[in-house]
Amino acid sequence: MKNKTIDTKALKPHWGNIIGIAVIHILAIAAIPFFTWKAFAVCMFLFFVISPIGVTLTYHRLLSHRAFKVPQWFEYVLATFGALSGQGPVLLWVAEHRLHHRFSDSQKDPHSARHGGFWWSHVTHLFYHKEFEDDQKLWGRYIPDLTCHSYYHFLSKWNFAVALSIAPVLFLMGGWSFVMWGLFMRIALMLHVTWFVNSATHRWGYRNFDTKDDSSNVWWVALLGAGEGWHNNHHAQSNCAAHGRMWWEFDLTWQLIKGLEFVGLAYDVKRPVPVKQVKAQEIDNAVEVTTDQYGNQFIDYQEEIELLANVV
Repeated sequence: MKNKTIDTKALKPHWGNIIGIAVIHILAIAAIPFFTWKAFAVCMFLFFVISPIGVTLTYHRLLSHRAFKVPQWFEYVLATFGALSGQGPVLLWVAEHRLHHRFSDSQKDPHSARHGGFWWSHVTHLFYHKEFEDDQKLWGRYIPDLTCHSYYHFLSKWNFAVALSIAPVLFLMGGWSFVMWGLFMRIALMLHVTWFVNSATHRWGYRNFDTKDDSSNVWWVALLGAGEGWHNNHHAQSNCAAHGRMWWEFDLTWQLIKGLEFVGLAYDVKRPVPVKQVKAQEIDNAVEVTTDQYGNQFIDYQEEIELLANVV
């Protein structure tokens, strides 16, 4: 498949994202002289705690897809872990991800590798303003279950402050080496792992399901992303709490969800069925999706823009 490129001439640069991403990477590079084995251990520990719990379990499987439920107070706790990841406002994160599933690998997908190429899907789509992202009326209708919670508005508004709040603790534990590695290096690494789910798993790998998009399963993304690399499985049945479907497809986040279920903190868990038993009509995007998991009707994206532009 030959990927197309996005014409960015008509797009307005998103200087907030450009500067933020640049600063994080500069500080991650600056962390290299501060290397110690203890600082590296702290980085890896937080990476494999905050990323699986905050991003994959909470932002993705719980909030974006409602693949399971938890008590509301615990959902807030988990979402706070997600804010520590430094991946931006939780409301926009979830809204854009639902849009991605609604229009996966079409021109309306906010980070389609098919239409923009590898680097567009990986990171450069963040360097430009999008009509969807800039209009709260547009993205807000994708997340009615979240916008009614003031705490998610708080986390979205103060997301960088929450992400940086761990810095004083790290400094007290081990000085600047812990801060540089436990905060900036970790955030940079976590960003790229999340971005690889958008890019690598829509370009390489194998497929268990015949979905309409280009989603594939990539083992090394699954290893780094706590199971997120089994992406074709996920796109086939997006509200399933487990992404690994074959015996060799280890899914750390699924194990965490089962652990929460065992102790009574998770319920209504959407469980997987054997791949061979899934019928074609049961695959999420084998046919055009007209509603989301909350029953919201979706019209054409361009029509949404025109409709909202006429709202007084």
